[in-house]
Formats: sequence, C-alpha cells, structure tokens
Amino acid sequence: MEFVAREIMTAPVITVGPEAKLAEAVKVMAEKNISGLPVVDEDNRVIGIISEADIVDYAGKTQAVRLFGSSGWISPYDDRIGSTSYRKGFELLANTPVEKVMARKVTTVKEDTPGLEVARVMNRKKINRVPVVDASGRLVGLITRADMVRALAERG
Repeated sequence: MEFVAREIMTAPVITVGPEAKLAEAVKVMAEKNISGLPVVDEDNRVIGIISEADIVDYAGKTQAVRLFGSSGWISPYDDRIGSTSYRKGFELLANTPVEKVMARKVTTVKEDTPGLEVARVMNRKKINRVPVVDASGRLVGLITRADMVRALAERG
C-alpha cells in the first residue's frame, strides 16, 4: 500500500529557534520525550536540527564538562560533580545558543513525497528524523523512524 509524507508525519512540530539556549532545547526534549528538534527561522523555514547526539558531541568536543569512565557519562556518585568547575561547565553548555551546536545540513522532503522514498532517504542519509516542508519551504511536519515503522505496520 502506498502513502505519502503528509499521511504519516507528526504535526504540529515542536521546534526551537536558533537563538534559543541549549538548556531550553534539552528541557523541551526531556519533557516531550523526543531526541531532536528542527531549528526554524522566523518564517518557519528549517535552518538546522539539534539532537541529543549533537549536544553530547558538543559537550565532549568543548570539554566544558569533562566526561568520566568508559561509558562517557559522568557518574552521579562521583564527588567531583559538585565542584565549581562542573557547575561552570554545565552553565556554559546551558547558555550555548542552539545555532552553535545544530546540524546545518538538513535533508527535507515535500508533503507529497512517497513514503517509501522517505524511508530510502532516511536509510541512505542515516538520519532519524526528516522535516516535511510545503511548496514554499515552510515546515509542516516531521517524520521520525517511529512514524515510519508505524506507517509500515498499519499498511503491511
């Protein structure tokens, strides 16, 4: 059974602006239980995407917060967590603008893109989410891997 992007996308989309701070993006992702957000300009055009992976990568590259252990995560039982340097590091990350961390090369699809083509794009580009835009390039929806699996299950 065939379907198009508009039939499986999630809308409205939770977004963030480029000037938003990482603390805001992280809070939204945690509250909504999502792993990434499209970054849009004042005309609702997609200019980037910010994901949990982008934030973790940025934290590691800047070393604003040093990560411990082989897992790369800070243990909540480590006494050094409470130190001033860690608080400053977390504050630095929290106050970083989203535009500094977001991925700028964003693959989008149109509303009428066939569902199987969306799946191919996600697989080929190795992306977990793809914004759906209208004919004028404005964000109208988002397709995640979960949306794709649900659509395939319903139509399969």
